Amino acid sequence: MTINSLSLNLEGQVRAPESFVDQDVAWHYGDPLREQKNLMQGQGAVDLSNRGVIKISGSERKAFLHNLTSQHIERMQSGESCITLLLTPNGHIEHELHVINDENEIYLIVEKNSLQPILDFFKKMIFMSQVQIEDETSNFAAVFEPIREKYMDFPTWLTPKNFAGEAITDSGESAGGNPNRYVPQRPGVFKGREILVKRSNLESYLKTKLPLAGSWALEAIRIAAGVPRVIVDADHKTIPHEIGLIGNAVHLEKGCYRGQETVARVHNLGKPPRKLVLIHLDGSPNRLPKPKSQIIVDGTEVGIVGSSAQHYELGPIALGIVKSKTQVLLNVAVDEIPGSIEEIVVAQ
Repeated sequence: MTINSLSLNLEGQVRAPESFVDQDVAWHYGDPLREQKNLMQGQGAVDLSNRGVIKISGSERKAFLHNLTSQHIERMQSGESCITLLLTPNGHIEHELHVINDENEIYLIVEKNSLQPILDFFKKMIFMSQVQIEDETSNFAAVFEPIREKYMDFPTWLTPKNFAGEAITDSGESAGGNPNRYVPQRPGVFKGREILVKRSNLESYLKTKLPLAGSWALEAIRIAAGVPRVIVDADHKTIPHEIGLIGNAVHLEKGCYRGQETVARVHNLGKPPRKLVLIHLDGSPNRLPKPKSQIIVDGTEVGIVGSSAQHYELGPIALGIVKSKTQVLLNVAVDEIPGSIEEIVVAQ
């Protein structure tokens, strides 16, 4: 379940247009560009209480999640966090999970639309495992804060260091090299934490974090850093290599899991057929492209656009996935809006 936190008594909340993925939380509080600046300066917080929360407990909880997803969960120490993925048998991304390995349980922060499919899948896969799977969305709410350090009072997920421009050092390597080959340098910085607050205390907690920021601000700084969000920046055929999630969400030296054969084959023997790009849009039309609109170069479709936002410094920007051979700095059109491409993932 999810709860509409726009009913909270927080001054200035504005609801997002229906075309945006984040409903039921504040889009902004009256000054979205200032809110972006505050986040970049390490100030404020963003209500993410529209996300789902799953708790996995029991003595085999780490082995259970490790065997089903793309990260090396069994190596995680108490208090550590990571991103992991649920893949199809063919290696396409189904769901993105933010994992918190707490002392006695594992918490997962997931997208609202992913909550029930993930719960259903996990419960089918329990078999004889010593685990319990529970929906904790009615008890916990997620909050983003632009501080990358563990909060001792709350379960805490930290953004991967690579999202802030640091090298990936803890995800192994194989015959295809280490995971840093895909994103040699990010176009910006995205760092912070997602904490789980008791939902009954959400309003009072947020009021201690003024001035607050809305989902618009968070999305803008994420997009500017070239960090994908699977629910909006991937489609049914996206593989982790294409959007820079090898290493950040996929460990190269772990054993068998669903989709692992495709991950290994593309990494070791080939190159991803598509790549993630940052698109700088012309601000003259005074609108953003619709999600999944075609990206057109010289009259030919080369990909699709995902998330977009008005950035406080860069203006209108978007993330897109294009064919790997698409050259950067070309003039493009996205939903009839002119723009140019900046490469994020290098398709080697």
